Amino acid sequence: MEFLKAYLDLGIFGLLGLMGFIALWITIERVLFFRALKIKEFEHGAYLHIEMTRHLTTLSSIGANAPYVGLLGTVGGILITFYDLGQQQSIDTGSIMLGLALALKATAAGIALAIPCIMAYNGLMRKVDVFNALYRAQHPSSTLNKPAVN
Repeated sequence: MEFLKAYLDLGIFGLLGLMGFIALWITIERVLFFRALKIKEFEHGAYLHIEMTRHLTTLSSIGANAPYVGLLGTVGGILITFYDLGQQQSIDTGSIMLGLALALKATAAGIALAIPCIMAYNGLMRKVDVFNALYRAQHPSSTLNKPAVN
């Protein structure tokens, strides 16, 4: 339990920090990619779509899972709070509230990371949709214009 007390915040916030760094890197890389994108260089719309959506699944996954990583930290913090209270064998409402309040900071951090990740993902997917539409407009015979055959 002492190991958990010592390294819970470091582990959770370290993981959230790494996720945030990766999300920022992907977002910047994709924005720069879209600025330099020349759809005329692609001979097939599928290749264009593959290139445009590269790394976006990772960005979406970070946005979707960051709150869960934060929640894991909160559950660990609550576990530590209750363990410490059990060791003291006394009920001090101040220490309970302090422990619970500190535990919730991990969830707040996870949500704070998730919101801009999902916003960036949605914005980038909008760019993908726009470029796909432009490609279809320039290549009317493209397979992107034909309905899927079942």
